[in-house]
This record gives sequence, structure tokens and C-alpha cells, in this order.
Amino acid sequence: MNKRIFFAALLMVAMLSLHAQKVMKAPEGGKPISDELIGIFFEDISMSADGGLYAELVQNGSFEYSPNERDGWGPGTAWRSVRPGHSLGYVQPRMDQPLNVNNPTYMRLVAERVKEYYDYNGWKGFGLQNDGFDGIVLKEGHKYDFSAFLRNVEGAAKQVRVVLQEPGGFRQPPVLLADTTFDVSAQTWQKYTAVLMPTKSSQHANLQILLLTQGAVDVDVVSLMPEDTYKGHGLRKDLAQALADLHPRFMRFPGGCIVHGGGDGFWDTYRWKNTVGPKEQRRGLKNCWGYHQSFGLGYYEYFQFCEDLGMEPLPILPCGVSCQGTNGGWGMRGQAQDVVPMSEMDEWLQDALDLIEWANGDPATSKWARLRAEQGHPAPFGLKYLGLGNEERISPEFAERFKYLYERITKAHPEIVIVGTAGPGSHPGNGDFEQGWRLAEELQVPILDEHYYEPRDYFLKSRQYDQYPRDRRTKVYLGEYAAKDKKLIDALAEALYLLHVERNGDVVAMTSYAPLFARKGTNNWNPNLIYFDNERPFLTCSYYVQQMFGLSSGQYYYGDCVTIDEKTDLQEQSVVLNVKTRQLFVKICNASADEKTVSLDLSRFGSLKKVGVKTVLSGQPDQENNFDQQPIVPRKESITGAKKMSLKVAPYSFTMLQFSL
Repeated sequence: MNKRIFFAALLMVAMLSLHAQKVMKAPEGGKPISDELIGIFFEDISMSADGGLYAELVQNGSFEYSPNERDGWGPGTAWRSVRPGHSLGYVQPRMDQPLNVNNPTYMRLVAERVKEYYDYNGWKGFGLQNDGFDGIVLKEGHKYDFSAFLRNVEGAAKQVRVVLQEPGGFRQPPVLLADTTFDVSAQTWQKYTAVLMPTKSSQHANLQILLLTQGAVDVDVVSLMPEDTYKGHGLRKDLAQALADLHPRFMRFPGGCIVHGGGDGFWDTYRWKNTVGPKEQRRGLKNCWGYHQSFGLGYYEYFQFCEDLGMEPLPILPCGVSCQGTNGGWGMRGQAQDVVPMSEMDEWLQDALDLIEWANGDPATSKWARLRAEQGHPAPFGLKYLGLGNEERISPEFAERFKYLYERITKAHPEIVIVGTAGPGSHPGNGDFEQGWRLAEELQVPILDEHYYEPRDYFLKSRQYDQYPRDRRTKVYLGEYAAKDKKLIDALAEALYLLHVERNGDVVAMTSYAPLFARKGTNNWNPNLIYFDNERPFLTCSYYVQQMFGLSSGQYYYGDCVTIDEKTDLQEQSVVLNVKTRQLFVKICNASADEKTVSLDLSRFGSLKKVGVKTVLSGQPDQENNFDQQPIVPRKESITGAKKMSLKVAPYSFTMLQFSL
């Protein structure tokens, strides 16, 4: 053996041995539980993607908004014509000779006469203005990448000026923040790019594209992206960081009801293949929540974000069955579902098989893996989980199609863990729930996705998973849940429920709160975990509960280390050990109006480090965080570790102690 290889092998063995020594042995009395209990669920609801997590600042940059998506919408939505210097011209939406068939609509700018009006600093030209999503926020000295596809219609080259500006007032000129000029000569589509750096910050800037030469130019796929995005991958930095701070172990995407479309037919079902490849070739689609999806945030970006945060990706694919809300079918068990004929199900099966190839395949042998590599990721993403269906009514038609997909996917890829669905309203006694579980047990589906949104009293009082059979092979994924308000007492109700989930961490493998995001003024749902505007996120009380649980994941649960005096249903506790990080977490929730005395016996865990961290989330039960005030935030302090100790737990509080071992 080569000496260099031999000594490298010895070093590797030594490093592995050292790593193994760091992973402690769990003391007796602990129950093995999932350390993937806390994840996130992203759905493009309430403008969560375009105008939200996706950092693109231009709205309707491809001119593909349509009245099919919302009454009154069209190619010019979010745009308006401008003519500084009183130039003359018109805009014309067109679809002949498009950039590509997936993006057929573009805008033609026709300048009939270009004039200067010197009271406005010599600005001139005719063109279009985009105000983004309720204004464009720009930061002084930061770089912004502009791009657009332009085409000279005929004749000599045309000058096109791109301007970032802040509007002026009455007889006040606009403030020029940055600009550049292109000479557009080619009569074929060409991509033009520039880096713009504003000379001052602005909370309400806009983008103008001005034709300075008489004649016509075609414009499509206009983009303005900040260079300062999360890890340089095109996601809005503050919103992505808010998700990173949750310490999630997985991310479910892209939905939600969005998976099987908006109930208008299968034409607007989410198909992952339309969301990968060059962004100008992605086919935008109506969102089931009533607006347009550009798919600038698509499957490649989802997988990349999972990698950036160390999360397992959990993509959800449709099963060829419509949302149960189609044709007014919510809550109507007699309502027939729209279904894909069984003779056409191979197309939907192939979508699933191709997704696995795209995520995990070798670019040398797979065309889908080669597409992934061409986007910049030659290494496999390491897809482990795949969801089939999203809370569809568990009808005979659904069962037939789910079984068809499940059996063929697991045969082709036994390494992939399939996540099924228990339908809407996943409580014992619900018909869909019972049928979903029967189907899962018949097929031995590894994980079943349950959903429910309930008033806080349900989460305060119910302990649903205490009653589940312990011998089921199918584990639970609580994929969507929330108390139906955003006050502190609602967050404490969720904390109580999650403590009961931890107690049942041998049955429940994963959880994710829903919905995740909502843009200010565009709520499709309430409550949401994180609200935001153009400048900042606003974190709810529930966010901090999720964060505390995300920080305290582990592999072993201990239920007999904490004693709460005069305990009622409004108090819960758990002790979780992470053997990989040698961290011990003690969590106590008190959702009552009374202070409680708590006794801890941590003797079995050996020596605690002298100093630990105590984190407390508390306040008045009806308080909530909103856009004006954020009164509820976790408070941290040092605490001296001891094998036995007691502490007072405040009313309406959630307390977490963290010790190193």
C-alpha cells in the first residue's frame, strides 16, 4: 500500500474514533424518539414566494399575468406607461415570435416622438415603469442585478435606458438612484444585464425602462435582484434567516392545496418540471390562492435551500386527483372528485420517477440529473422523502391512484421513504382519517401526513397521540396544524401539544406548523407563523415556540425527571437528550394563571456543566406580536446546573433549560 494512503487511512480511523467518543450513551429510562420532529412547511400562499421569500423585486416581469388568474389582470398588470419629457408613444402586448413557448407574452415599446423636458433634469423617453410589490426597497451602496431580454423590431439600433428612481412631487423631479443604457441592435432576442448601485436608500423606488430612440423595441423577462441574498442563492436574506433560526430538520414543499391546483381543472396543477431549468423557460401558472406564480422560486431553489439549511427535502407530488374543494366540494362527501383516467396515470408516475432521477441521479447517465448539473449542482441532492398527495378526500378513486403510484415507485426506488396522506381533518372518527389509515396499513406506507387546524381549546386539552397504537409500522407526520389565533395563549396551547408530541416521539416522526408566511395586506389565511413587509419580518408568539422546539431536538425522551406541583391539564413537561451534541433540554409549559413550583432530578445524566441557559417566553395571554409592536420575545439568562433543583415557573409561560453534558 502507498504510504501516503496508509497514513491517510489511519488518520481517518482516528477521526472516526474521536467522533464516536463524542456521541454519548443515553442513560437508562429514555424512550427513543425522532430527532426530525420539527420542520417547516412552505406553500406559496399569501404572496409567500413572489414578493416574499423569492428576492425578485419586479412584479410580473414576464408579462404573463392573465384574467384567467384574477379578474382585471393582464400583461400590463403592475406596469404603467411613462413618458418623461412628454415623449409620445404606446405599449402593445404581443405573443407572436415569443422568447419561448413557455413564456409567450411580451411587451412592445413604440416611441413615436422623444422629447426632453429640462425641468426634469433632461429626462426623456417613452417606456414602462414597475413599482414592484408595493414599492421597491433599495439600499445605498448595495448592488442589484438587472436583466431583460430585448429585441430591436427593425431599423437602426435603439437606445434603451434603465432607471432606478424615487418619485418626485408636484413640480419636483424624481431622484435618480442608478441607471444604465443599452444599445439594442439585434432583431433577435438577446439578454442584457447590468449591475446597478443606488446612490441613496429608498423605501418606495421604482424601475423604468425607457426607449430613447424613435422606433420599437420588444421587452420580456425583466428582473431586478439584489446581489445580497441568502448564501447568494436568490432568496430574501431576512426571511430566509428567520427560517434558519427555527433550526428545522426538513422542509415540505410546494404545498398544500397548491399541489393539486385551484379547482379549475388539471391545467393548473403544480408540475415540478415546469419549475426547473433556465428561469426564462419556466412556465408560470395560476396559484390556487388567486394570483400568479412565476416559478422563479422552483424545485431547484427549494432543494438548494434545503441544502443550505441542512434540511431534508420533502417534495409533495399530486396523485391525479383534484383538491377536495373543487366545484364547491368542501365538506361534501358526496361531491365527485375530478380524477385523471387510469389510462393516463403513467404520466404522473413518470413525473415522480423523473423527480427522483433529477434529485439523486448521475448526470452522466440521466437526462434529468444532467439538467440539475446544468443548473449548477452536479452532485446529487440526496432525496430521502417523497410525499404523494395532499389531504385529498380518501375516496375509492384516490385510493386506486395512490396505490398505483406507491407500488411502482417503491418497486423502482425502495430507498425512498413515501409519505402518504390521511385527508383533511385528521382526527379519529373522521371518515377520511379512518380510510387513510386503513390504506396506509394495507400498503405499509412508512409515514402518514395528518392535518388539522383547531381553536386553542383543542390543543390545550387534547392529547391525541397518547391513544395511538404503539405497534403500527406507519409513523405520523403532523404536516399542517395551528391554533386558530396568534395570541400568546394560542402559542402556549401549541407548546403544550408539542410537549405531548415529544412524549409520543416514537409514534410521531415529524411536525410542521402551517402556514409559514404571509405578506402584509395579502392574507389568504390566518394565523401564519411569520408576517412580513418589504423591509422586515414580524415574528409571532408561535414562531418562538417553534424556535425553542427546533433548538431542542434530540434522540431520547425522559418523562420522569420533572415534577410539577398541583399539575393540571394546562401544564406539560419533557426532557430531551441529544446524544450527538451532548445537550440536555428541559421544557416546561404553564398555560395557567398560577405560578407553579417545579422539581427537577437530572441525576441519571451524570455531571452537568456548571452554567446552563434558561429561556422563557411569557406575557399576558391575550398579547400578540404584530406590525406595530413585538412585546413577546424569549428572554435568556444563565442558570447554575445541578443534579437536583427546583424553580418557579411563571403563569402563561414556556420555559426551556439547556445544559451541556
